[in-house]
Parts: sequence; C-alpha cells; structure tokens
Amino acid sequence: MKVLVLGNGGREHALAWRLAQGERVTQVFVAPGNGGTARDPLLKNVPITDVKALADFAVDQKIALTVVGPEAFLAAGVVDEFRARGLRIFGPTKAAAQLESSKAFAKEFMKRHGIPTAAYETFSDAQRAHAYVDAQGAPIVIKADGLAAGKGVVVAMTLAEAHEAIDWILADNKLGVVHNEGGARVVIEQFLEGEEASFIVLCDGRNVLPLATSQDHKRLLDGDHGPNTGGMGAYSPAPVVTPNVHAKVMHEIVMPTIQGMARDGTPFTGFLYAGLMIDAQGQPRTVEFNTRMGDPETQPIMMRLKSDLFEVLMQATDGTLEQVELQWDRRAALGVVMAASGYPLSPRKGDAITGLPEDAEDAMVFHAGTALQDDGQLVTSGGRVLCVTALGEAVRHAQQRAYQAAQSIQFDGKQYRQDIGYRAIKR
Repeated sequence: MKVLVLGNGGREHALAWRLAQGERVTQVFVAPGNGGTARDPLLKNVPITDVKALADFAVDQKIALTVVGPEAFLAAGVVDEFRARGLRIFGPTKAAAQLESSKAFAKEFMKRHGIPTAAYETFSDAQRAHAYVDAQGAPIVIKADGLAAGKGVVVAMTLAEAHEAIDWILADNKLGVVHNEGGARVVIEQFLEGEEASFIVLCDGRNVLPLATSQDHKRLLDGDHGPNTGGMGAYSPAPVVTPNVHAKVMHEIVMPTIQGMARDGTPFTGFLYAGLMIDAQGQPRTVEFNTRMGDPETQPIMMRLKSDLFEVLMQATDGTLEQVELQWDRRAALGVVMAASGYPLSPRKGDAITGLPEDAEDAMVFHAGTALQDDGQLVTSGGRVLCVTALGEAVRHAQQRAYQAAQSIQFDGKQYRQDIGYRAIKR
C-alpha cells in the first residue's frame, strides 16, 4: 500500500521513516520533503504543497493513507478537502485544528471546559496590552494568536522583554506570525513555575491512545537560556511524567479535551499534543495544545516505537483505537537539534553539510532544514537543520551516543545545545 506524508521537516522524516517499515507499505511519498527524504531509497519526494493538488495526487496514486505533519496544512483545511474526496487521512479538520492555530480559541475552550491552564487575557490593541503587562508585572508569557512555526511564544522575564514582544507581535510581526481572521492578537498569560513535558496522544474522535512521554528543550542555549525556538532537542521517556502525573493528565486534560471537542461539534481526530507545566506537587497544567506531533519530540518517539505505525493509523482512521496496544523499545531515546547560523530569527541558508554518519539501529540523523542540490551536495535550507537521534539504556547513554554522532557533522555556523536531557540525568 502507498502512504503520503505531508511536510518537509524532521518530524515528517521520522514519521515517513517509521511508516516505510510497515509490513504492507510498498511506497512512502513525502510532500514536499527535504534533502534527507530525497536521499532515502525507501522514500520519494513529491514537489506539491497545494491542498487540492495533493488530493489529486492521492487519487491518482491510489494512496491508502495520508498523514499530516505540520500545522500549516491543517489550518489550510487539508483534512476537510481529503475527506470530501473520500480519501483516508489522519489529522484534525480545520475547525478542530483551531486548538493550535488560535491561542485565543484554545484558552477560551479550556476555560469553558474546566481544563487546568494559566490565567490569561487576549488583546488586539497594543496600548491596552502594554497597560495590562505593567499592571501584572514580570515574569509573564506573551503568545501570538496564530501560527509562527514554534516561535510565537515569548517567556518575558522582565517588563522590557514583555513590551518588546507585544510590539513584535502586534506592530512589527518580527516573529512571522500567520495572523488569524480579525488581524493580529496577543494572548498574555500568567507565568507558570515547574517542569515542562510533552504529552502526545492519538485520537480517533472518541478513543485516545497515549504515545510515549517526552520532553522538549525550547530555549536556544544551554541551561535553558536565550530565545525560545521551535525546539533544540528532546528525549523520551520523560521521568517528570510519573504514573500519577500520567493518570492526572489523561483524566483532567486529555479526556475532557476530546469530550469537549465532541460536545462542541468538532470531534478531534489526529495527533493531540498537550504541552504541560508540572509543578512541584505533581499537578499538570496545559501550556498549549498542538494538533500534530511535536518536533523534535517525534524523532525520539519514533525511534522507540516498535509497533507498525501504518497499521496503528489505519485503526485510528477506522475509529477503532480501543483495539490497539502500542509496543515500545524499553531503551531511552534522545535527539539533538543542529541549527543554522542565525537561528531562530534569521537563519542562514546554503551552507554545505558534510560528515553525516551512516544510519544505525541505535542512531539516526533525521533531516529538517536541508536540501539536495542537483550536484548531490546537501545544504542547509532552514533554521533547524538536523536532529541527531540515538537510543541508549538510559537517557545518559542515549545522550552520549547522540552527541558522538553529532560531532562528525560539519556545516558553517552550526549551533547546538550541549545539555539535551540534563533534567532527566539530574533526576
């Protein structure tokens, strides 16, 4: 059977890689793909990004299953288009994807359904937003109401940073936000103390199947310093998600979300990602929702998944997830993101990449911002370039293996954190 994966990042490379190992899978297309998926003999890039053209391609090629990677396709209504054409696709509708595409929608939804989250206010007027921040004080969190490739959130530790973030979002749009209807809006939230974790589940509209837990590292620099990014590395499992915390998240956040979406007339299908803040007492609160797999969390999670992902997603699109039990590698997995010079605000493109290690059973290099030139040279083409991912008996061993693999890779201006996984190791 043929499978189509939509997207061009590290998440899509990892999903396509795992799907290609399916027993019944004969071909995996990636649209539009990247330099890494172009080099993989089991994958084939398709240079299409238009939603209707993708549906035409799926019909022509008799695609058995389409899997949506990034949020932009969801916000553009790709699931609605495919379903209208009778095509099997895993992801939420445009209406359900508002849980991610509109921070204001998500906060209002959580408030309405009693889902634990930070106190907030929403503004379209910069003057009123500035006045609110002055009244609240810092630290405080400033979020763009729209898609910004993971860079639309500023955790402002000072009032000056908060005011700058408001101007970036409402006036200058320096974060490159795709604003929702009605123009630029900003959500200003209470700062939450605790440890973050990524809790991702599969949903078929009614049933929920949790994936392995993971933890992302959002800040650019070691020790969680520097600007927020789309993610500089991740590991799985996340020790902060204890069995007790796991049960609370399912009972207080995930199930009320799925039930609330169904009650509101927008049943949720696809990957649901709850970004959590877990306080010292083990109480989880929702920082944000994403309506797709996280990047770079997908890479370590896919390294650990032993079940046939194609068969699992076929069950999900049949609405029979209650029949599925996932199998996981007992080892830990850790991924280190190697980013381009100038990332996150102005990443440089076109730098030659050399020294890539061979793929191994316990180590993979997933490509994100790479392109393959006509002469066969691999070059940087985005902010986050690669995610070097490895398995190990514990997080420390996976960390050592990943950094060992990363050291051989060269491109001008490369930057990566040296401490991915430090929280788990400290525990």
